[in-house]
Amino acid sequence: MIFIESRGGRFNMANVPTKIMEGLRSDPVVQFSIFTENKVGRLLEMVNLLADHNVHVVALTSLDASESSITRLVVDDPGAAKEVFQQEAIQFAETPLLVVEVNAMTDLRLVLAALLQTEINIHYIYPFIGRPKGKSALAIHLEDPELAGQVLMEKEFRILTQRDIAR
Repeated sequence: MIFIESRGGRFNMANVPTKIMEGLRSDPVVQFSIFTENKVGRLLEMVNLLADHNVHVVALTSLDASESSITRLVVDDPGAAKEVFQQEAIQFAETPLLVVEVNAMTDLRLVLAALLQTEINIHYIYPFIGRPKGKSALAIHLEDPELAGQVLMEKEFRILTQRDIAR
C-alpha cells in the first residue's frame, strides 16, 4: 500500500492508479491570469476577442480594484488563446489548476471537507460556467494540487484534465 503523510493525517493512495496521476501531470487544466485596466466593457472585449478565434471561455472569475482588474479564465483551447494574447500584446500568466467534477447541489461540502482533512490551503476557487451532461466543475488553485488530486480521487471524485474540457 502507498500512503501519503500530510498535516491532516495519513492517506492510502493505493486506489489512485499511477497512470491517472501521470495523465493529470502531463495535461493539467490551464488558467490564464490577465491584468488589465478596470474599464467598462473590457471583459466583454476579451471574451469577444477569444470567441472571434473560436476559443470559448469555460470558467471565469474577475477581481477588480479601482484602477485595474485581474481576470482569471479557463478556455477550451489554451494553445489558441495563448496565440491570441501574444498577437494582441495582452500580458498574461499561465497557471495549472486542479479541476474537480462535482454535483453542484451536494459535493461542494465534500470537496472542501476532504481538502480540510489534509490541511491543504485553498488560494481561490471558482465554478465552471457550464459542462456537458449537467455536470458542474470547480477550478481550484491550492498549495499542493497533486496531493489534493490524489485525496479527491481516493474519495471518488473525478479530476479533469485539459483534454476533458476541450471541445
